[in-house]
Amino acid sequence: MSTPATELDRLNGLPRPEFVQHLLACLDVPRWAADIADQRPFSDVDAFYRAADDAAPELTAEEIHTALDAHPRIGERAQGGDTSAKFSRREQSGVDSGDAELARALREGNEAYERRFGHVYLVCASGRSGAELLDMLHSRLDNDPETELRIVADELRKIARLRLAKVIEG
Repeated sequence: MSTPATELDRLNGLPRPEFVQHLLACLDVPRWAADIADQRPFSDVDAFYRAADDAAPELTAEEIHTALDAHPRIGERAQGGDTSAKFSRREQSGVDSGDAELARALREGNEAYERRFGHVYLVCASGRSGAELLDMLHSRLDNDPETELRIVADELRKIARLRLAKVIEG
């Protein structure tokens, strides 16, 4: 079992393209991963996290929409065995797949959100129940598109930070 320091050493030693590709499972934004890669080597885990936090303070609308393409709907199980799909399944583990009424409500909520904003509803789902995620979805339907894009960018950052911690800390 590797420690955060040994995992960071491994990442520091990867060729740049491989490092960027490795981070894309966490970040979903190529510029963000590339900006982090350009700051290597990292002296410690905190320096790595600071670089990730600082690398993309402003995501463009195009980058946000590209990142959204990598995320399944809330309540839908991500398919595949890649790292991003595995992360997504863990993050949505609080959604009870056996609750038919909740599944229906999430499906309808997702559809209403997508009609309103033109993209998938994104929220940092880790540690939240399906009912909480549904309540958050409903509360965000009243947002204007510009406000919602800012919220989505913040949620992408939260998800990325949690995923990076999983990569480094296991």
